[in-house]
Amino acid sequence: MEIKSYSMNWHYPTAVRVGAGRIRELAKSCGQLGMKAPLLVTDPGLAALPMVEEALQQCRDAGLRPGLFSGVKGNPTGGNVADGVTALKQGEHDGVIAFGGGSAIDAAKSIALIAHQTCTLWEAQNPANVDASKMLPLIAVPTTAGTGSEVGQAAVITDEETHAKRIIFHLKMMPPIVILDPELTVGLPAKLTAATGMDALAHNLEAYCTPVYHPMAEGIALEGIRLIKEYLPRATANGSDIEARLQMMVASSMGATAFQRGLGAIHAVSHSVGALYDSHHGLLNAIMMPYVLQANRSVIEEEMVRLGRYLGLEQANFDGVLQWVLALRKELDIPHTLADIGIDDSQAELVGKMSAKDVTARTNATQLDASQYQQLFMNALTGTL
Repeated sequence: MEIKSYSMNWHYPTAVRVGAGRIRELAKSCGQLGMKAPLLVTDPGLAALPMVEEALQQCRDAGLRPGLFSGVKGNPTGGNVADGVTALKQGEHDGVIAFGGGSAIDAAKSIALIAHQTCTLWEAQNPANVDASKMLPLIAVPTTAGTGSEVGQAAVITDEETHAKRIIFHLKMMPPIVILDPELTVGLPAKLTAATGMDALAHNLEAYCTPVYHPMAEGIALEGIRLIKEYLPRATANGSDIEARLQMMVASSMGATAFQRGLGAIHAVSHSVGALYDSHHGLLNAIMMPYVLQANRSVIEEEMVRLGRYLGLEQANFDGVLQWVLALRKELDIPHTLADIGIDDSQAELVGKMSAKDVTARTNATQLDASQYQQLFMNALTGTL
């Protein structure tokens, strides 16, 4: 079936416009949500690319008054969100376009959430403090295939004071309209394609392994993993492969839909290391993956047999899945250890403590304490499987 010709509208888990060229519906989508002066939120790198100016011009041509805010770091901070709220209010904007990777989308979602609230961003961690009627309309346009934040009800924001990543959650944070256009990801470099794709794999894999009862999410995660197995190597090897690009965008959205079931130790450690060392989240997930699988081995053997069979692995058991993950990382040129990307052991104890307290640790396949998380970090630092 020729995926390149796909142009579909989905209504699960939100309204999703899927297909090459669908970005041309951005201005129309703004109008459908009542936006007259949207603020496009992105990162500095994307802001310099033609696709952002083309999106802004499309809005202008439709009679809208768009603005641009591009002050979002790779690990977005509370300060980034505050600066975005200031830009929104100064420009008298009435809605938000989240345009970019997970960082830009998380920041944009947080801006739309908090801009007109009486509570602070961190107080909004308690959804009861949020007046949903004051949240701004939001459209998400991902330009990577990794976080799936475009269909998520949460945002991960770094608290500069504590150096911890905080999760802001509200049911209404899921964008009411999402545009999945694979043409926007064609220019993504191979290394970022690989790292973001492994992020999507981490979401699907951890959602599949968590012990929380949610069969629908488990089924979505299983198919998401299969899509990544088939299409991530293709998308990385040939960035112009539209079919592979679209399937990876779908797999990314599936991962975020599936992790309603929960995540686990891959994310618990990645959140901690990312906050302390300001490292790329997807790459951290990719590196941590086999070490966490090994740590959880005793309680996920049965799940790995089912996964191995579904993926058609020659060895349909834990060892087969682990070897597939290691082979995939090698094929994508993913480093094997945290030391390979400049991480050291200077904050190992703090990583352990932060990881044990991270919200994603609650749904790991097995419960680990701070010392066990510290050892897990050290294993990934030294390459001990």
